[in-house]
Amino acid sequence: MAKEENSGKILPESRTDKKYNEARRTFLKQSSLLTALALAPPAVVKAAEAGLDEKVADQFEKVPLSLEINGELKKLSVEPRTTLLDLLREQLDLTGTKKGCDYGQCGACTVHADGQRINSCLSLTVMQEGKKITTIEGLATGDELHPMQAAFIEYDGFQCGYCTPGQIMSGVACIREGHANSESEIREYMSGNICRCGAYPNIIKAITAVKKGGKKV
Repeated sequence: MAKEENSGKILPESRTDKKYNEARRTFLKQSSLLTALALAPPAVVKAAEAGLDEKVADQFEKVPLSLEINGELKKLSVEPRTTLLDLLREQLDLTGTKKGCDYGQCGACTVHADGQRINSCLSLTVMQEGKKITTIEGLATGDELHPMQAAFIEYDGFQCGYCTPGQIMSGVACIREGHANSESEIREYMSGNICRCGAYPNIIKAITAVKKGGKKV
């Protein structure tokens, strides 16, 4: 920085001025930090003492929420931008729900929220606050398979198996919604689930068998 004297000439800043300005900037920075810490929650202060930047930011960014997942109440702390799919797979280790296209076009990530099928890759976790989430892991009762799971095995409704969890979750919803009354109707209401192996005929047979079997889905 330079300073202007009465002569009109601009002279270099003196060493004394430099030291003064540096000390002033340091003081302001420290004062701002102390003020922020004084107003911060205890958890943030504790994180700051342990390692500062990333931990403090982490505390500020995450929000608390409650979800019932496969019948178990979960108290969670998540970043607002976390999708339900990423929460299930990366934080809760429920990897049955698959990440396919990540654009809501393949249906591999289908789960149920309060009984309604959704693409979990398109749903932010915070949007599901208080809801009951069911994944493929939550369909069976102990060692007893859900009727749709058993039907997919019986009718060979899968090949590579990657899309199968989403197909099964959509198949269950298809019957619950009353959209499994004919082959053409099943095709229409299962169209959001892609099977790259082309196992559609057997998938339709499995859903039809469960519908006709009359068991509770």
